[in-house]
Amino acid sequence: MGRNLQSGEKLRPVDLARGHGLSTQAVRNYEEAGILPAAARTPHGYRTYTPLHAAALRAFLALVPAHGHRTATAIMRAVHHGAADEAFRLIDESHAQLLADRQTLKAVESALRDLAPSPPTVPEPATTPRPGGTFIGPLARQLGIRPATLRKWERAGLVHPRRDPLTGYRVYDDADVRDARLAHQLRRGGYLLEQIASVIAQVRSAGGLEPLQGTLRDWHDRLSVRGRAMLAGAAELEAYLRQRG
Repeated sequence: MGRNLQSGEKLRPVDLARGHGLSTQAVRNYEEAGILPAAARTPHGYRTYTPLHAAALRAFLALVPAHGHRTATAIMRAVHHGAADEAFRLIDESHAQLLADRQTLKAVESALRDLAPSPPTVPEPATTPRPGGTFIGPLARQLGIRPATLRKWERAGLVHPRRDPLTGYRVYDDADVRDARLAHQLRRGGYLLEQIASVIAQVRSAGGLEPLQGTLRDWHDRLSVRGRAMLAGAAELEAYLRQRG
C-alpha cells in the first residue's frame, strides 16, 4: 500500500485493489480462491478488509513471479488452512526445480565449451561419403561410443543423418557431428535423452552454437530474476505469517 495502515483500519475492496493496481473483481476472486482470508461483512453485506488482507495480497503477488500463479495460490491456501508445512514443502519444490534448472544450464554451458572443432576424418576410398559428411563408424570412434548408440540417438531425434545414395550408409554432416558431440557431453553429465533432445532443438533453432550463446544468457538472466523473486516472495510471506501471529 502507499501508506501505513493501522491494525484496526477497515479497507474497502477498492482500497485494496487500487493499492496493488488490481480490479475490485480480482480482489474478490482472490478471496474466493483462498488466496486472501475471508473478509468481514457490513450489515448491508459489503466486504471489509484489513491490513492483514493487504499483507496477504502483498505476499501472494510477490510469490507469483517466484513460483508461478498455481503454486503461489496453493501456498496461500495452505497457510490459510493452517498447513504451514505444506506451504513450505511447495516452496522447497520450487527451490529444487530452480537448482535443477541451474544445473542443466551449467551442464549445457560446460558441454558447449568442450565442443572444440572436430578433427578432420581420414579419407577411406571405399567408404568415404561426399564432402561435408562422415559415416557412423568413424564418428562413433571419434566420440568413443558404439555405432549402436548413434543409432539409438537417431531414433530419439538427437541426430538426423542422411543416407548415402550409393551405399545406403548413414552420413553425418557437420551439424549432425556437432549435435552428436553435444549429446555425448550431456549424456556423460547424466541427462536423459528427452532432456538432451530439447537442448539440441534449441541449438538447431538458433542456427548453431554461436547464436545459442544469446539464448543461454537469457536463460541465465531468467534464473537470476527468479532467484531474486524467491527471496522477495519469502520476505513478504514471512511478514504475513508474523502478522497473522
